Amino acid sequence: MLELDTVKIRLLNHAGFKIIDETAPKTVVYIDPYDSSDTEKADIILLTHDHYDHCSIEDIKSVCTPNTVVLATPACQSKLNPEKIGNVRKIKLVRPGMKVQIADVLVETVPSYNINKDFHPKADENVGYIVTINGKRIYHAGDTDRIPEMKDLKNIDVALLPVSGIYVMTSDEAVMAALDINPKVAVPMHYGSIVGSSDDAENFSGKLQGKVEVEIL
Repeated sequence: MLELDTVKIRLLNHAGFKIIDETAPKTVVYIDPYDSSDTEKADIILLTHDHYDHCSIEDIKSVCTPNTVVLATPACQSKLNPEKIGNVRKIKLVRPGMKVQIADVLVETVPSYNINKDFHPKADENVGYIVTINGKRIYHAGDTDRIPEMKDLKNIDVALLPVSGIYVMTSDEAVMAALDINPKVAVPMHYGSIVGSSDDAENFSGKLQGKVEVEIL
């Protein structure tokens, strides 16, 4: 777990994360929960796109309440219908370039897409998220390659970046993305479950040594 004052970031599995702000009243945010045993109820759930390992109905159901706010891309909408996941009540559909204020949490959506493969076309309008919570800016890249828009991201405290290759950028490409973004801390994700291995995370960490701090969760 990565701790930033009162804000804690936990890797659940694959590209799924839980962000907790311990400041009263406690706030719990999940991003792309997948194959997770965590059942603490969510205030906010953020879904980057509709693939099963990012929009996992069983995981969403296990942490959702009628008061949970779910942000999702339009392609996720059919999966979130009441017949499949009856306790979801507050769904907001998002595309890149939006800002959504939820209580004390600001959520910004940014582009997330492939540039040299066809698994996540730009036309699908998948998103990454920047979550500003208790003054900390946390960027979850979603399933993406290193894209030009990353150079526009400013004042990122933590960047959660995919490193597995195949469906997303490779660990070497993720190194370049981290240098583009220049976060205070970079965290590798999207490895060790469906695709990729700990070698990808270690390569990412090693090549950023002395340039960007890396935490392997």
